[in-house]
Amino acid sequence: MEKIVEKSFRESIKAKEKFFTKKNTALVIEAAETIVESFKSGGKLMLVGNGGSAADSQHIAAEFVNRFEIERPPLPALALTTDTSDITSIGNDYSFDQIFSKQIRALGKEQDVLIAISTSGSSPNVIKGMEAAKAIGIKTIALTGKGGGLMAEKADILLNVDSKTTARIQETHITICHILCELVDHMLFQKV
Repeated sequence: MEKIVEKSFRESIKAKEKFFTKKNTALVIEAAETIVESFKSGGKLMLVGNGGSAADSQHIAAEFVNRFEIERPPLPALALTTDTSDITSIGNDYSFDQIFSKQIRALGKEQDVLIAISTSGSSPNVIKGMEAAKAIGIKTIALTGKGGGLMAEKADILLNVDSKTTARIQETHITICHILCELVDHMLFQKV
């Protein structure tokens, strides 16, 4: 049992260390700057993903709307994974592949930013959401793993975790998202 625990911790640390290169650090900062520009221009942050990535979308939206580590005004963020009536009606009347794209077409505007999360980088509904965002002029930030999949070609900013293990990719994604929250807070409210 101890070996399993130790192995999981070491793999998690290794995935994070492998991600945080100079290039990826610059991309994380660029992603935070993109979100800040959106907020400053009256835009909002939308987040999408499936399964654990859906939960991460909700988690990060809450960090922006409520607060992260400092007291500050609420910031406009919305997880498109939470409205069960939208999701089930779109999935029933059209297809599950359209659950995000239809919401983005209904709610999105050019000043917005979309964070699209998929450990495989190949979730059809996330990809269609990114395509809908692009058509509107919304900037897209993709959090992926396993080489980035089809999302790699569609993202304005690609944050790919070089791992094949879903759990390690998700653990790195949430670290990246927490860093984005901290950077956005700093850029908007703590500049000296």
